[in-house]
Amino acid sequence: MDIATLQAQTRLYLRQKITVMVNRYVVHMALPDGSEGEVVAFAEQKRMALKEQVTLYTDESRQATLAGFKARKVLDLAGEYDVVDDAGNPVGTFRKDFRRSLLRSTWHLQQPGLPTLTGQERNLAVALLRRFSDSLEWLPYHFDFSIGASIAFSVDRRWGLRDRYAIDIRDPRLDRRLVIAMAVALDALQAR
Repeated sequence: MDIATLQAQTRLYLRQKITVMVNRYVVHMALPDGSEGEVVAFAEQKRMALKEQVTLYTDESRQATLAGFKARKVLDLAGEYDVVDDAGNPVGTFRKDFRRSLLRSTWHLQQPGLPTLTGQERNLAVALLRRFSDSLEWLPYHFDFSIGASIAFSVDRRWGLRDRYAIDIRDPRLDRRLVIAMAVALDALQAR
């Protein structure tokens, strides 16, 4: 899929594939009937890595790179991550707001030319339950990323045995590669 077609997408689905040592993620475009369409991205994240780095490929063959993100520092709780395109050019950054995340996870996302987006768990009760009991990690969560009072995009974790997410993008200016990177990071880095 070319970048212009990807940029036109307003709904994507992210699904985690469970393996022993690697988290795998497949991102599909959403079809008008709500089902999964063409694969638009594939990512792998090594577990227990000291310095997080995730490459987003255009599909599961891993022949072409779409984008990627990498931590600026090793094992930093409030680390900042740089997102780059396939040529290594900056697409944006994201970081977890560690202080604000004690009760409700909060992330800040920056894309050149746009104000900073703040993403926060929508439901405080679910956020608190997930914080205080590891056995409730399976609870679905919902993140809204806003520019001021306007929601730019949302990531909703759905019920199920495997991690599945719906990504709704309302702001057409957002680079979909940055949105996909943030959605993958929510699953891969949320517990940190």
